[in-house]
Amino acid sequence: MTGPRSAVVYNPVKVGDLDLLRRTVAEGLATVGWPEPAWLETTPEDPGRGQAARAVADGAELVFVCGGDGTVMAAVTALAGSDVALAVLPAGTGNLLAANLGLGTDAATGVQVAIDGGRKRIDVGAVGDQCFAVMAGMGFDAQMLEGTSDAAKKHIGWLAYVGGAAKHLRDRPMRVRIVLDGGAPMPRRPRSVIVGNVGRLQGGVRLLGEAQPDDGKLDIAVLSPRSLGHWARLGWAVVRRSKRVPRMETYTAERVEIFSNRPQPRQLDGDLIDPGKSLKIQIRPRALLLCVPQPAGDPDLAYDSTAAKRAAEGVRAAAEKRA
Repeated sequence: MTGPRSAVVYNPVKVGDLDLLRRTVAEGLATVGWPEPAWLETTPEDPGRGQAARAVADGAELVFVCGGDGTVMAAVTALAGSDVALAVLPAGTGNLLAANLGLGTDAATGVQVAIDGGRKRIDVGAVGDQCFAVMAGMGFDAQMLEGTSDAAKKHIGWLAYVGGAAKHLRDRPMRVRIVLDGGAPMPRRPRSVIVGNVGRLQGGVRLLGEAQPDDGKLDIAVLSPRSLGHWARLGWAVVRRSKRVPRMETYTAERVEIFSNRPQPRQLDGDLIDPGKSLKIQIRPRALLLCVPQPAGDPDLAYDSTAAKRAAEGVRAAAEKRA
């Protein structure tokens, strides 16, 4: 058999049907004559970073990651700076990177994307010793995640975040200083500061319309609504992809530092981290080799994911037939 050596790092809590996942991966790899992968299970103590690093040490050239945002982010951290490709296999309600790849919650499409061979080097953001591929944030976006239950996400998917957001629409703004590339501090009173590498939120909503995953820049959005009316106008402009979004300033930088006068909720790639008074982010250009839908050169990571979904129908049917 020929083909890259691979491993699957999976979160057993997020994978609803492990047997189906194993069949899906096995059927997909068998169609192109690739060897069967190693399987590495995450633990509460290690959500995926150690498992992905072990896969690399064992000679894997491709690491499939199946889990939520925390599992994917842990694998991104382990693989950044290497020549080992990461392939996302969405589980549960999916995750931010899967949304930006157009994968939805379909693991078969994730397998198909990997075997189709689309590879793209993308930037990652670094916060301390952790890396993210999509976006980080301080303030309202992290509050929204904190206010959304796993049970709600399981039953209604990404729409559950609407309920989490509604709980905090009237909260008071932060008092922060934002420093871009070591420049002069910019005092602001925003509800949220979001720093992105790519632009899509859950549900396919594109917040950062100009963000590109391999331009060596971070895109920063400073959201400062003061009322429900402000939120409504801001949200409507984002959904319509308006060039100008009210109550939102945008910038680009290679290094972003956000300082608050009190601890604020924070998130990386949709996964909550401990609250803190600061969030310091540095770009790592083209650090991650990512499996993306063909054509790999398109700046939109989700183009053309529908073709991969159609091509995966055989894999999906074969995996279900073997049940």
